[in-house]
Amino acid sequence: MNFELTEERQMLQDGLRRYLRDSYTPSLRAELIKSDRGYSLDVWSGLAEMGVIGALFAEDDGGFAGSGFDIAVVFEELGRVGAVDPLIDTAVLGGGLVAALGNDAQKPVINAVIDGSIQLAFAHGEPASRYDLSRVETSAIRDGDGYVLNGRKAVVINAPAADQILVSARTSGDAADRDGISLFLVSTSTPGITLRSYPLVSGGQAAEVLLEDVRLGSDALLGDKGGAFEAITHAHARATLAISAEALGLMESIRELTTDYLKTRKQFGKPIGKFQALQHRMADFLIEIEQARSAVINLAGHIDHPEEIREKHVSATKNLIGNVAKLVTEESIQMHGGIGMTDEYELGHLAKRLIMVDHRFGDAIYHLDRFISLAVA
Repeated sequence: MNFELTEERQMLQDGLRRYLRDSYTPSLRAELIKSDRGYSLDVWSGLAEMGVIGALFAEDDGGFAGSGFDIAVVFEELGRVGAVDPLIDTAVLGGGLVAALGNDAQKPVINAVIDGSIQLAFAHGEPASRYDLSRVETSAIRDGDGYVLNGRKAVVINAPAADQILVSARTSGDAADRDGISLFLVSTSTPGITLRSYPLVSGGQAAEVLLEDVRLGSDALLGDKGGAFEAITHAHARATLAISAEALGLMESIRELTTDYLKTRKQFGKPIGKFQALQHRMADFLIEIEQARSAVINLAGHIDHPEEIREKHVSATKNLIGNVAKLVTEESIQMHGGIGMTDEYELGHLAKRLIMVDHRFGDAIYHLDRFISLAVA
């Protein structure tokens, strides 16, 4: 099998790598840490102008790519520089769900996402749901021609900067039923929505979203009433691929930093990379990163397969990525020593982002259990 990138993806990778390395300077990263927005407007505009956001959507939706390998290319490059831009939330989750379920009146949102003029967030997880996509307690009660939403959403990433939020709510069934979950496209300025914002450890912003008697018209409903679960699962799988590819990019940059450090840091008159014990640890480090790359490639090739096949690969990949991320983070910091813990050194930011990958879209333990369940089903 040929794993080389196509000419178009190679051009996308090369251009994006140059742009991000020029844009993500240490001063910009320091600025973003203090920013209430959580990302750079200039970098976001640049990504839109380059067509990077459009590369995450199919031609039928106004983009020009949208396959699993396109997602992998884009997010690996974002990971290499530790980018905090909310592409997963605005494009893969938010835009992806509008593309899957939206009607003709709602589809213009996708064009606004692609040209960089709008930000989205996906409010699905709840305090009691953990990683269970079907557990939705937020209610949407029919009221005349519209709906009234009540509930609470937890850790809604990019909500403070979002113009609109996609909110999942239950229109029928019990709290854990797959059927009965509906999606609504809601402006953040709608009366009854309260955002409690806070910064994330790995960069960016999130919020707890409170919904108190939020009244919506019927035009806010995305897709069929009660039938959003399948689209949510598919978008979640694509987002898992994106964050796994981002983790791979983070690992590659951490590997480069660690290799350079082992070549330059000296003890007893010679570089510490000459010591056999560290060489063995670095060899294990490199092997695990290559395993992670194979897993990302495998998931990219299966991301649009039927659910029963796709979800096994999702859990297998996320489990491996979580375990390798932990190993790479711990080993790199240990081999760097005290400098690896400082905010001034690039490794500190990259390590924070990498370790937090495991806590989004299901951690390694969750996906191990899920893979076993799917394998025996």
